[in-house]
Order: sequence, then structure tokens, then C-alpha cells
Amino acid sequence: MATQNAVPSARARARVRAPELVGRGWLNTGGRPITLSDLRGRITVLDFWTFCCVNCLHVLDELRPVEQEFDGALTIIGVHSPKFEHEADPVALAAAVERYAVHHPVLDDPELTTWRAYTARAWPTLVVIDPEGFIVASMSGEGHGPGLAALVRELIAEHTAKGTLQPGDDPYVPPAPADTTLRFPGKAVALPDGSFLVSDTANHEVVHLEADLETERARWGGPGVLNEPQGLLLAPPALRERLDVDVVVADSVKHQLKGIRFSDGTIHTLAGTGRQLRERSGGGPALAQPLSTPWDLAWFGDRVVVAMAGTHQLWAWTPGETLEDGVVEVVAGTSNEGLVDGPSRQAWFAQPSGLATTQAGDRLWIADSETSALRSLRRNETGDLVVESHVGTGLFDFGHRDGPADQALLQHPLGVTELPDGSVAISDTYNGAIRRYDPPTGQVTTLAQGLAEPSDAVVETDPETGQTRLVVVESAAHRLVRVPLPEDAQQVDGPAHRTQRPPTTLPPGTVELEVSFVPPPGQKLDDRWGDPTMLDVSASPPELLAAGAGRARGLRRTLEVVSGIPSGTLHVSVQAAACDGDPETGEVPEHAACHLFQQDWGIPVTVDPEGDSRLSLDLRGV
Repeated sequence: MATQNAVPSARARARVRAPELVGRGWLNTGGRPITLSDLRGRITVLDFWTFCCVNCLHVLDELRPVEQEFDGALTIIGVHSPKFEHEADPVALAAAVERYAVHHPVLDDPELTTWRAYTARAWPTLVVIDPEGFIVASMSGEGHGPGLAALVRELIAEHTAKGTLQPGDDPYVPPAPADTTLRFPGKAVALPDGSFLVSDTANHEVVHLEADLETERARWGGPGVLNEPQGLLLAPPALRERLDVDVVVADSVKHQLKGIRFSDGTIHTLAGTGRQLRERSGGGPALAQPLSTPWDLAWFGDRVVVAMAGTHQLWAWTPGETLEDGVVEVVAGTSNEGLVDGPSRQAWFAQPSGLATTQAGDRLWIADSETSALRSLRRNETGDLVVESHVGTGLFDFGHRDGPADQALLQHPLGVTELPDGSVAISDTYNGAIRRYDPPTGQVTTLAQGLAEPSDAVVETDPETGQTRLVVVESAAHRLVRVPLPEDAQQVDGPAHRTQRPPTTLPPGTVELEVSFVPPPGQKLDDRWGDPTMLDVSASPPELLAAGAGRARGLRRTLEVVSGIPSGTLHVSVQAAACDGDPETGEVPEHAACHLFQQDWGIPVTVDPEGDSRLSLDLRGV
């Protein structure tokens, strides 16, 4: 197979000049623009990302050790090419760069100018440029950290020998440090005495606030103990009595569930190993199973359901009799990214980020952020778990529109809260609003606007008036704020938006799909037990493909595109496993370290006879 060839040396690669970096402005450079000529003599990695994307956040974490190892020779440039309208706001981008601790220059590319110049097709995409200004590699998806480091070492050796490695000064200029008590808080829960717990996400702590929402009673965690905590769940009595844990925490970047004990302030690991889950399935003993960016938590069906944003699934942690013997399992989602309803294990999600159980305990509401959707999980008449969508249509449609739920639009919601009347308050994060979905009428309205990235809300009763109100986590304003519930909700009829990515034109009939994957230096595709690659193809609408859909081994697929459908989305998911090879024989030793590479593409396509009958995608191409 062509994709199993050894990596050619840097000298053997085709020399393609890197296009100039063009955008609206720069961050983390002290206001100075950067050109490719400024980077001549350094190895440069362009990281095409968008701050809504959890896979992009994973890649930021993968790049940190590479940045540190090659600090004198390597510059990473973030190219922020937004998916959502809100992400094109320069103020929101500046906040995201701080929120996610991006310590390298970032090009603001709201018109996707540089994205198009480099023919990027997916978030995240990495492009490597050598010290002479030529592109030497393009990589999509996650898992490229070790391979990228190996490639950088190869380029350092080559260009040191040629005399073309002349790093000069690093263009990164750190911004002035911020000074607020909370920093990008994520989620909150109310305690019986009227106080609140809030995940102080960017400070890596959980904070106990008095009812005034400002005075602190306690803090737990800190860097090295928690890492960007998100969801909080007040332990139900049975769990508290059994394990002596008062609150469960979704520790997102540590990929673990933690338990905080109020009596002595200790923090205990309940699930996860501290490593990110690379496979797209799992289960078993909780402390032996890696997780992937747990974002929120809810008690549903006598267990803790986890919004596993990193794998686009819902998992569950069932506690045991001790802290050590809980188990975890997948309860919904295939790990394919999109919006598909039905039996829970066949459903598709896209970064589920908020959970709330109904008062009756018969339904779990879900904020599915990347599909801008409100969804739910419940048991049907036969007792099987099923997923239903109530608001939202898919990965690329969003906006601020009220009215009938099948016509309403959200924009990247991160939180859901059940109100006392059984309706649902939606923290519509990128619209800066709190929305309301009423199940009996199927209507969506707006309760509040003008909030700074609301990410969660808690119901509270005003002790003076007895009126119901919300305590909203206003994440980008670094605070909790009280929001009254209006007697008459607003009806907003805003514009509909669609992610503006250039579509790929395909002809009707036969299209040959090929995913390029060249293992990094020192690695080899591990074919000891068969083909180590997997390709999963589907389409929206499904009728777009007459043949070629499905999951099978290999990196090539023949597709049959239907002529009667003018446009749609092609969903392509790929995995490849490569292991460290013996440097002398090239064979894979029995106990070699192995690496999993994976990416999901959602490719907008138009059908036209003039289209290219070959569709090539890079998982890792050179």
C-alpha cells in the first residue's frame, strides 16, 4: 500500500513555497504583524484552529511539550479560522487565547484567507514550514505530537548541516496578566444553605462562594491538582454516604472525574487515568480507563452521566462500594461527530457540553454545542435509551431565532437548566443569551440577552419576593450574575448563519477517496495483526451516496455520488496506528510504543459534472 511507504528524507520532499500569512491582525506579538520573511531561518508550524473545537484544544495540549523542547528553533503560529460568527469577534478571540493559555503568536483569520491559501479542510490542521520557507508536511486531527517532534528533529539536523537554520528572536510577546478573582468560570451548583460552588476553570480550582456571589468561603485544587475543571455535581445522598464525597468534578484537561470531600478538603480520583482516551470506545474499571475531556455531569438512572466532549459521547460512571471500584461505560454516541437521533448507541453527538436531569428523573437534557442543538436522552416504552433532538439541525447551521423549535436556532450552547415549570433554560453561549424551550408547546423564546458567554445557570428563589430567578455563569465576564425571569419572554427573529467554508465540488458518479498517511520518522504502520487503518464514510443527507458509505479497513474508498442532490456534507472519519520501529531493521518490536492518529472531516460538497473525481485528504501527508 502506498500509504505504508517509509517517510522520505526532508531533502526528497517536493518543494512547495508557503503562502504568505494574511488576516485581520495578530495576537501575542505586541501588536506587530509577522510575515514569512520574519520567520526565515526558523522551523514554523501553523496550527489552524477555532476556539469552539475540542479537538483543537487537544492539539494545543499536544503542542506544548514540542514548543518547550525546540524553543530555540521552532515557532508555532496559531491561525484562528472561525467556524461560528461569535468566534470572528476579535474581543472573543483575545479572550479565548488567554482562556486556553495559547503562548505563541496567533493570526486572526476571520475571512478564512490563510485557511484557503493552505487548502485546509478541517479543524485542527497542522502545516510544517522549513527554515527556507517551503511546506514539508500537512497533518489533520489529533495524535501528531510525537511525530511532529521527530520531524522537527530531522529538519533541525538537515538545516543545521546546510547552514539554513538561523533562528533569531522568537516573535512571541506575552500579553499583560489579568487580575480578576474568577477566571473564565465554567459551571456552578447551588448548595442547600444558599451558597454556590463554581468551577474557576482558568485558575484550575473549584470555589465556594457565599450567596452574595463574591465572598469566598473555600477553594480546592490549583495547578497540578485540577486542570481546567468544568462540570460540578452535588453528590446525591446515597453517593455521599457510600463514598464520603460531597461534589463530583469533571476535570476536563486531566481527563478525570474527581471527588471533593468538604470535611477535610481532600480531592480523590474517581475515574480516569490522567491520560486522554485515544480509542473511540472503552469501559470497565473506572480508574483504569482513560477518558477524553469530560465537560459536564448529571445524576441519571442511579449513576453519573458524563458529557464526554472529547469523543462526542455520553458515558456513565457507576460508583462502587469504595472510591476504587467504580466502573465506566459508554451510554450514547458512536464517536462520529454530527446530529443523528435514535437508539443511544447509534446516535451521533458533537461535543456535548451541558447536562440537566428532569425533576422526575425520566429525561436527561443535553446541550450539544457543535451542532448548536438541544437534545435529550430517555427510555422508550421498551426500556431502551433513545436520543431525540428538539432544537438544531446539524454541524453548520446556527443563529439566534425564536419560534417553533424546528425552525429555532442556537449558537454553540454550553449549558442546560430545568426550570420549575418543566421548561428548559439554555445557556446559548455564543449568542450571549439565555433561551427557553417549552416542551408542551414546542416554542423557543429568549429570556435574557447581552451576557458574556453564559456557560451555565442555576435556579434560585429570591428570598424577598419569592420569585424564581437564575444565577448565570457569565464566563467571559469572569463572574456569576443574577438574572430575573421575565413574565413575557422575548421573540428574537435574527438571521440564520451557516459555517462559511469553501465547498468541495464533486461530480456525480464515481469518486475515488484517498486519505494520505505517512508515519512519522522512526515509526511504522503496525500491520502485525492486519491493516491498522480504519475509514468510516457517511453523508448528510444519506441519499447523497449511492455506494461507498460504511466502516471498513483501509485508507481508500470508491464512492458513488448521486446526481439528483445538488449539495450536502460528506462525513469522513479515519484512524491509523503506527508504532516505533527498530532503527536498524525497521520492524516493530514486540513491546514497541504505539500511537493512534485520528481525524473527523465534515466536508461541505456541491455536485457538479465539472468536479474532481478524486478527493484526497491528509491525515499525515508530506
